[in-house]
Formats: sequence, C-alpha cells, structure tokens
Amino acid sequence: MTTQQPAREAVDLAMFGGDRAVPRELGIRPWPMVTDQDEQAVHRVLRSGRFTSASSGEQEIAGLEREWAQYVGTEHCIAVSNGTAALSVALSAAGVEPGDEVVVPALSFIGSATAPLHLMAVPVFVDIDPVTFNLDPAALEAAITSRTKAIVVVHLHGLPADLDRITEIGARHGIPVVEDAAQAHGARYRGRSVGSIGAVNTFSLNVSKNLATCGEGGLITTDDADVATRATMLRQFGELVPARGERSYVAHLLGWNCKPSAVQAAFTRSRLTRLPAEMAVREENVGRLLGRLSACPGFLVPEVPQDRTHAWHILRVRVDPAAFGLAEELAGPLRSVLQRALRAEGVPAVPYQLQPLPAQRVFAGRRGFGAYPWALPGVVDRPYRPGDFPATLRVLDDSFTIQKAHLHPDSGPLLDRYADAFEKVWMNREALAAIAATTDYTPHWERASQIADTEWAGAFGAR
Repeated sequence: MTTQQPAREAVDLAMFGGDRAVPRELGIRPWPMVTDQDEQAVHRVLRSGRFTSASSGEQEIAGLEREWAQYVGTEHCIAVSNGTAALSVALSAAGVEPGDEVVVPALSFIGSATAPLHLMAVPVFVDIDPVTFNLDPAALEAAITSRTKAIVVVHLHGLPADLDRITEIGARHGIPVVEDAAQAHGARYRGRSVGSIGAVNTFSLNVSKNLATCGEGGLITTDDADVATRATMLRQFGELVPARGERSYVAHLLGWNCKPSAVQAAFTRSRLTRLPAEMAVREENVGRLLGRLSACPGFLVPEVPQDRTHAWHILRVRVDPAAFGLAEELAGPLRSVLQRALRAEGVPAVPYQLQPLPAQRVFAGRRGFGAYPWALPGVVDRPYRPGDFPATLRVLDDSFTIQKAHLHPDSGPLLDRYADAFEKVWMNREALAAIAATTDYTPHWERASQIADTEWAGAFGAR
C-alpha cells in the first residue's frame, strides 16, 4: 500500500489540521431551483381562484396528470397530496385489504412500509441485492404466501429494480406489482419509463425529489381504468367528483382526504418542462464524479446495469476494507472513519436510514392500530428480526450517501471538489485504516435503537 505521496500540505487531512478540499464558500446550491417560469405558474393559480381538485373547472391538477401520464407512457395519472398517500391509495385501489400481506424491501424510506400498514395490511419484509440496493427477487419468491396481495418494489436512490424477474414472479402468483418510484423520476428500464410497468405505480413530488413541487405532492400511474377510477375516488372521501358541474357529496366507498394542491401542481408542471435537460446535465456531473472515485479502489461506486438508467436521486458509496488492508469485519468502523474524514473535507457524507425497516419500532414493537393488523384473524404474526436481512445490514454498515448536493445543474464544480476530497482521503488510507482498526464502534442499527430509546424517554419518560 506504499505509494508516492505529494507534498505534505497537499495531502494533510482536514481532520488532522490540514486545509479542506472543499472551500466553505462553495456550498450546495438551493433545490429545487426556482425560476421566473415557476413563479409565474404559481401566480397563474392564485389569479384563477381554483386551488384544489374539488374546485370546478380547475386546470393545473388535470394538466399535471395528463402531462405526467404522457411522460411515463401510461393511460392514467392521479395526483394526490404526497408520496406516502399515493402508495396507500394505490394499494387500496389495487385491492389490498386488512389482514393481507404486502411485500416490501427491508431498505427504503419508512413510507414504503407504513403505506400498507395504514390499510391495516401486514408488511412482509425481504432483503435487498447488495449491488443494486433494491429488492432481491430470490428473497421475494421465498416471502410469498397465500395471503400476499401486492409487491411493493422500490427503485431505491433512482436505480430501477429487476422488474422483469419481479413482475414474472408476481404474474406467476397472480399478485400485482406496485412500483414505488419516489426517487426515480425519469429512470428507464429496458427502454420503458419506471412507473409504467407495474399494475399501479407511485411517485413523490416532495421538495427534495428530482422532480419536486414547492412542498409535498404525489402521483399515481396505471393503465387500468378501474384502478384509476378507484384511486380518484379514494383521494377525496370516496366520491365521484365531476370535472365540471355540481358535486354530489355522495361517498361510494371509504376514502381519504388526499386532494392535491393546484399551486403545487402548477409548480411541478413548470419544472417538468426542464426535467429532461436537468437529467442530462446531472448524468454528466455525477458520471464525472463517480469516474474519479472509481480510480480509488477502496470506494465502491454504484453500478448501473446496461439495460437501465439511473435517476441519481441519492449517491451511495460502499467501502472495501480489503483495499485498506483490513478484515471484512472492520467494514463498519472503516466506513465511520472515512465518513468523518470526508465530512471534515467538506463532503456531506451521511447515512440513508440507520436501520432496516423491520427494526423500526412501529413494526418491531407492533405499534400499528394497537396490536393490529398482526392480531387480525388468520394473520400469521412473524417476528421482525434485523438479523434476517444480512445484505441490508451490511449495506447500512459499510456505506454512506451524498444527498441533494448533486441535483442542481450547476453542481459540477462542487462535485469536482468532492472528487478531490475522496482522492485526498484515499491517499491517506494507511493512517485512516489504523484508526479504523482501533475504533470503538456500534453498528448503525444498534445505535438507532439507542437513539429511539433516548427520544422516547425525552418525549414521554417524565410523564
């Protein structure tokens, strides 16, 4: 591991007193990028006086639904209030009922698993593929039972999952696949847009997303007219609301109040016109960063199979202990030390989720609707054990992410400095490996349990 080192002042790490690789004045650009066009779109709604889907003659929500359906290539799109609501509505529209089982990957944002829980359905977690970070089709096959009524496949960080294998498994068992494409706007799988392949599919328009609104929003896509009609009813109290004319206020089924905002729809419509150009620039900027990181063997960058494209919502980098001369069991301590070193250099290296979803208290502690849905008749109450998801645990322990910094089209110079920081850290690998070898380390998911205990005690312990 001995290499020719540049002059001392060029390689001294900031955590040891050296200069930062990323100047403090070179910060993360605001996201979403708000333009005059976006402001004019919002003003258009304010002048119209029509603000929700319940407003007769409202045009922005219907316009966004039409334009997004055309963009992804589906017959129907239904806008709702947020991405989690989109998933709950989609699952309900697809026929998921209390006591049914819904397969969910063990690594995702918690909304992927609370959405079925809101229907009093039982989340059944499966492990991930450690390369793509998406649901492992082999683990999916093993998890299916006679009670499985839907498969939620998350395109985590923007990379499409193995949809051919997953949809084949679903079709063979007669189970609908629901794409959770909250992080994957514009990504494509074998020439098709994500969000057009499952029976019903969802997107988030949260302010952090690649296609964002000015707050919260969600989209549901499908080719099934009946599913689309049910989803439209479910978003507004189970009513059939006409585009124009009198509203009957008749609730035909149990629905929610998940109406979208016309202001947010108009904002997203404006941003949608720039999405393809932003994606192209992001691909170039991220590609240059990852190309430089690939020359540092200790950092394992995301792999993108040739049959799909990546939306690059989040960048996840794993560490390779062997490249640092360390044993595999030191992956966690090494990741922790490297993350600290990179942050000192100015790279916002952070975890994405601290624990597998089944370790979250809401699931592990059966904190749903009391003991329900797990206590419903006929439900097999399986334990949620983190150790049953070894790939998820390993990825959580040996990786960190970069979020938001690369989304803005003008992020190229910032990402170039991030690459400088990675190279600087790699050149100091021997010193950092020595620290990792002696670090007192607690795995992410165990630390998350400690955090949860502290938070709960702080909120309720003294009452």
